[in-house]
Amino acid sequence: MMPSPTLRPSSHPPAPSPPRPLRPRSAPSALRELLKLLALLSGALLFAAIALLAGMLLFAETARGDTAPPPATSPRLVTLYQGATDSAVALGLTPIGVVDAWMEKPTYRYLRSALNGVEHVGLETQPNLEKIAWLDPDVIIGTRFRHERVRPLLERIAPTRFAANVYDFRSSLDEVAQATGREAQARELMTCWNARIADLRQRLAHHLGDDWPQKAAVVRFKSDHLRLYSTGFAGSILGKIGFEQPDAASDQGWGIKLTSEENIPTLDADVIFVLLEDDPAILATYRHWTAHPLWQRLKAAQAGRVYEVNTVNWIMGGGILAANAMLDDLYRHYFPQLASSESAASASRSLPLAADSTPLAARMPQQAPVGTADCQLAFASDARTAAKTHSSTRATDDQQDS
Repeated sequence: MMPSPTLRPSSHPPAPSPPRPLRPRSAPSALRELLKLLALLSGALLFAAIALLAGMLLFAETARGDTAPPPATSPRLVTLYQGATDSAVALGLTPIGVVDAWMEKPTYRYLRSALNGVEHVGLETQPNLEKIAWLDPDVIIGTRFRHERVRPLLERIAPTRFAANVYDFRSSLDEVAQATGREAQARELMTCWNARIADLRQRLAHHLGDDWPQKAAVVRFKSDHLRLYSTGFAGSILGKIGFEQPDAASDQGWGIKLTSEENIPTLDADVIFVLLEDDPAILATYRHWTAHPLWQRLKAAQAGRVYEVNTVNWIMGGGILAANAMLDDLYRHYFPQLASSESAASASRSLPLAADSTPLAARMPQQAPVGTADCQLAFASDARTAAKTHSSTRATDDQQDS
C-alpha cells in the first residue's frame, strides 16, 4: 500500500483579495433633513404659483366676457392739416404730431382734451420736417393742396398719404382710416352722418314747405372786407343738405371778396350764416355793414334769418367732428325747441311749432332728431362743446379759407 503524499505549504504568497468598492459618505442627518424640507417648500411654492396664474387667467376671461380682443397697436401717426387731425380723433386715435390750429391756438378747443400733450410740428402751410423726422412716425397724412412740394421729403421720413384738398372731410376720414386700419369705424361714422343729413333735410322740407330749398349765404367778416363763400367745407355740407347758393356766388371758385358796402346786394339770400371772430376791428366792420340801409333790405335780414355761427365748426375744423358740430348749429337755429343749447343729440323729444303754429307732428312722423350722441362719435362731447364756443384769436393766414 502506497503511503499518502504529504501536503506541503506553497512557497508563493496568497493572492490579495479584490478591493471593496468605496461607499459614498452619507450626509449628516441634519443636512439631509434640511434638503428634504427645501424640496417640499419648492414644490409647494410652484403649485401655489400655478394656481395663482390659473386664477388670474380665469378672472380675466370672466371680466372680459364676450367683448372683442383689444385692437392692435395704433401706428405712430402725424397729421399735417386740420381735417386729418379731426378725423384721427373721431376714429379714436391720438396722433404723435399735429400742426398748429388756425385759431384758438395752439389747438382748437373741441380737440384739446384729446390732444393734450401731443407734439406740434409747425404750421399747416410750413410743417417742421426735422421735428417730424425726430418723432419717427409710421405714417404721415397730408394734402396735395398744401404739401405736394415737400412730398419727396415727407416720403423719405415715413409712408405718406395725401388727400386731394383740405375741406373734403370724407376724403380725410378715408385717408386716415385706410392708413391706420380703422375702415370699419369710418364706415360707422359715415353711416350716422348720412342719417343725420337725411333727418335734417326732411325736417327742413316739412318746416319750410314751399320755401324749401333756401338760398344760403356763408359770410365772414374781416377787419377791412367781407367774404362770401360758395364752396369749401361749409358750402359742400350745405349743398348736401339741400341749400342752394346765392346767384352772385355761383361759379366763383371759393367765393368772392367784397370791399365796399355798395356790394351788399350781392349777399341777398333766404338765410345768412355769419362767421365772426373776437377781434375789435372785425366786430366794428360787422356793426358798420349790418347797420347800412342796403343790409336792412336783404331778404334774410327782413325775415330775421341772419344767424351767427361758429367759425371753427364751419370753415376751420375740416373733419367729421366739426361737420357734426355744424349740423348741431343748424338744428339749433332752425329748431330751437327741438335742439337744446347743448346739441341736437340731447334735444327735447317734443317737436317744434311751424311758423303758422301748426304742430309739425301733424305734418311729419313723430321721431327724435338724429343727434351727434346717437352717432357714438369717439369724441362727440367735445365736438358738441365746440358748437357753443366762439373763437378768440384772429387767423393769421388767408390760405386757411381754401
